[in-house]
Amino acid sequence: MLRAVGRFARKKPLGALGALIVVALLLMAAFAERIAPYGYDDPIRGARMRPPSAAHWLGTDNLSRDMWSRVVYGARVSVTVGFATIALATFLATVVGVSSGYFGGAYDLVVQRVVDAWLSFPYLVIILSVMAVLGPGLLNLVVALTILSAAVNSRVIRGATIAVAQSTYVEAARALGCGHARIITRHILPNVTATVIILATIGLGAVTLAESALSFLGFGVPPPFPSWGAMLSGSGRTYMFRAPWMAVWPGVAISLAVFGFNMLGDALRDVLDPRLRGATR
Repeated sequence: MLRAVGRFARKKPLGALGALIVVALLLMAAFAERIAPYGYDDPIRGARMRPPSAAHWLGTDNLSRDMWSRVVYGARVSVTVGFATIALATFLATVVGVSSGYFGGAYDLVVQRVVDAWLSFPYLVIILSVMAVLGPGLLNLVVALTILSAAVNSRVIRGATIAVAQSTYVEAARALGCGHARIITRHILPNVTATVIILATIGLGAVTLAESALSFLGFGVPPPFPSWGAMLSGSGRTYMFRAPWMAVWPGVAISLAVFGFNMLGDALRDVLDPRLRGATR
């Protein structure tokens, strides 16, 4: 295991750096109470808009709250939304893409026309419309992002399924009398798993960025719970010139999270895609 990790770090240094960032985000989200010196909404007496110092690493905001603590707790929102959205979206995209690509015919035609119609609208319009109906909140945010991500990923999974379904071993399984359920579970799904993993990893960065954008517009997690996008939108934008650290550090956190997810996803794509492995050799 350690040898495989070391080989991955040597061949894909940016991917290893992205993996370290992702692990750091997971640790911050899981142990925020122990990492953050203050609560995310605890005011500190006499420390309003203090610049970064030894006492407050990232400074304080206009309500005398520690910025480092709020950034750490904000990682919990991003990780929760990102992984919950990707898990649900990947499941729905796999069900739609595999069934559509395997069965084909009229079923595939109807499903793909629905997906085409859904993707014809700008993604931000779809998300804002869903959030306007459901209202702000963590669960509603996950549902809105899941609907869009599942539609996009289902097209890629459908293409991979069609390529696998035309293989000789699938035809041999049909000739031996195997049912649809056995062919899908024993032959189709194992051969599209690499594609699913790559889509899920790369999609985490896009979902994190979308969550920050929605929080910036006021459709994310309601206050006082911190979200990096909301920290940029509210007091961070108002006090940009008096206390620039209030907007800089949430922006740095968003950039690092998206960078980590994208670099890890690109590295996994190079490792798991057999065509890219052959090109590398």
